[in-house]
Amino acid sequence: MILDDIAQETRKRIDRLEREGYYDEIRRRMKDFIPKKGHSFYRNLKAPGLSFICELKKASPSKGIISEDFPFEEIAKEYERAGASAISCLTEPKWFKGDIDYLRKVASEVEIPVLRKDFIIDLCQIEEAALAGASAILLIAAILTDEEIKGFMKEAENLGLDVLAEAHDEKEMERLLSAGARIVGVNNRDLRDFTIHMETTERLAALVPEGVLLVSESGMTDEKAVKRMRQAGADAVLIGEMLMKAENRPVLLKKMIQENS
Repeated sequence: MILDDIAQETRKRIDRLEREGYYDEIRRRMKDFIPKKGHSFYRNLKAPGLSFICELKKASPSKGIISEDFPFEEIAKEYERAGASAISCLTEPKWFKGDIDYLRKVASEVEIPVLRKDFIIDLCQIEEAALAGASAILLIAAILTDEEIKGFMKEAENLGLDVLAEAHDEKEMERLLSAGARIVGVNNRDLRDFTIHMETTERLAALVPEGVLLVSESGMTDEKAVKRMRQAGADAVLIGEMLMKAENRPVLLKKMIQENS
């Protein structure tokens, strides 16, 4: 299963960076860190209408390279000007060709909140995200224990970060809600075989209580799919490939925002 492979590779990378002293420097810098206030990621997603989290995505395991030149700073500014509620920045280096430096640069150049989208399995990654300027982090239930979910959510809260807590099925959704998640994401992509099942959001939406925000992630390849997720009860959608491949990203994004306001 690709998710397990990514988690194992992430652990190896963290261990290597730890040996090299990288996280010692992170911990040293955290002593002077001042947490963000206001929970801007949550606040933006809670606004009326369907909110759009627009992704900076160079590559993926299923599609390979999506953007060869990848002018991520320019794209981030396009998203912001077109009305995005937040930006999702992939930082996983092997399968998604991401980099924490992408997040650091984007967070310093846009006003809207930036989500660190990665496979977070260690507290040091949360500290790294905070120092890089993230407003939120992704936590994936499938690769974390209940204890880790609660501990990581508490650490994020202490650092002023919101958490997008991701589920793929009913059991994972119940675990996240029991841990106190305020923003839950439903991944419509089955990471075992990369098939897309848009009904996953429709099915799990019924479990999300009032007051908890629902984000539909993955698989939206056209405007009809976005509308379908809104009708299913999503407060926000996370869109990557459709925008990354669009001939005119700002025009497409503005159109979708207008149609779902």
